[in-house]
Amino acid sequence: MTGASAAGRSAVIVVGSSSVDLTTFSSRVPERGETILGDEFTMVLGGKGANQAIAAGRSGAESFLVGCVGDDPFGRIVRDGLTDAGVDTTFVREVAGEGTGIAHIRVDAAGENDIVVVPRANGHLGEGDIDRAFAEVGDRCAVMLTQLETPYALTRHAATRAREHGVTVVLDPAPAQPLDEGIWALVDIVTPNETEARLITGIEVADRDSAVRAGRWFVERGTGVALITLAGQGAVAVTADGAESSDAIRVDVVDTTAAGDAFAGCLAAGLAEGLSRGDAIRRAMAAGALAVTRAGASPSIPERAEVDALLRAQG
Repeated sequence: MTGASAAGRSAVIVVGSSSVDLTTFSSRVPERGETILGDEFTMVLGGKGANQAIAAGRSGAESFLVGCVGDDPFGRIVRDGLTDAGVDTTFVREVAGEGTGIAHIRVDAAGENDIVVVPRANGHLGEGDIDRAFAEVGDRCAVMLTQLETPYALTRHAATRAREHGVTVVLDPAPAQPLDEGIWALVDIVTPNETEARLITGIEVADRDSAVRAGRWFVERGTGVALITLAGQGAVAVTADGAESSDAIRVDVVDTTAAGDAFAGCLAAGLAEGLSRGDAIRRAMAAGALAVTRAGASPSIPERAEVDALLRAQG
């Protein structure tokens, strides 16, 4: 189902993390043991699961998030931010006595970032949360999107449940970590960037040819499509039948935070809508490009109309 949504289904279900992102902006990041003065600070909704659910929703899909928040004030920030973005929070559970996930992000003048994630309530997500969501809305969903900021056992469980319900499985394997071989046959589309592809496959990814080699690693283990993103070099989709490249859209980079999430969420929405894989990738590339032109995580994720406008401008 990677090229069209299942009959009567058009929703996206995202299983993953949510957090509050505490971001500093400075000309450069400090060296070890050094203190520097920054230029700006923001506190906004983030987390890969929440960002991707927002991206799917802003791309026009009915979007559900399955996750956990704490019973602290940050939990309200997450819930309000998701609701304001049109994400259904029915399956976002509040964990008593626990704090909401936090991400500490540093962004330099070139727009590059480093991130430390503290999962907190995200670590309480359980199989029961996933089972409940699929039992209630699985028959409305065409695509499930998940990542690796929640316990890996739940990634496998979510992929298994999605397969049982005939839902296309898209895995964003971030943050990259060693995974057992059995996961790959459960995945319809995997979307690593060049660093994640290298860490998982052991293949150094620097250009299209090396991306194709890394993509074949996933396909040989049972994944339907390995979609390797290469930042300014675009993306390569590798299948058992070959490889297709997509060009990058040139923009001025402000902050790369959540660019991959904008890409993944928009991709899932396009597939759920029934677009061809190529058209869904093209829209996802535009969403990712727009995201890097803005500061912050969820605030940088574009609306559908903005993606349409950029694609028209690109011809």
